[in-house]
Amino acid sequence: MSVVRSAVHAPGVARVGGLGREFRDFILRGNVVDLAVAVIIGAAFGNVVSALVKDLITPLLAAIGGKPNFGALSFTWNKSHFAYGDFINVLVYFIIVAAVIFFFVVKPVNVLLARFKPTPEAPAVTRDCPYCMSSVPAAASRCAFCTSELTAIDTPALA
Repeated sequence: MSVVRSAVHAPGVARVGGLGREFRDFILRGNVVDLAVAVIIGAAFGNVVSALVKDLITPLLAAIGGKPNFGALSFTWNKSHFAYGDFINVLVYFIIVAAVIFFFVVKPVNVLLARFKPTPEAPAVTRDCPYCMSSVPAAASRCAFCTSELTAIDTPALA
């Protein structure tokens, strides 16, 4: 005689196992993992672009234009102080980052994708069945939908 012992579980333990399994399946889905990798790589790429702009491009603009930092620009009107220089700094930074991303990421990727883009297939030569108005191959002698006999036509594409 064998004795079957059942494990005593606290309420909800079985649910946690199912919930944990469901969470694991959600996390290990391909698109969630891809998104996580994209966010991490995007953050790292953002740091690289930020360093490029801050350490190379902005000093280059300062050498040409004479003023790399507009943070001190401001004006006072009716006893209110408006520091518009910081906004100009952020705007210049945004334009530079957008240009760097466009010229060093978007443009090369578009060229690469255009190079490997498959050529579209030529559309199949079809004609309409005069009885059921279904689209059938031009060389067909009978309609596949209503089985009516069709008259043969000369198609230059088939010659």
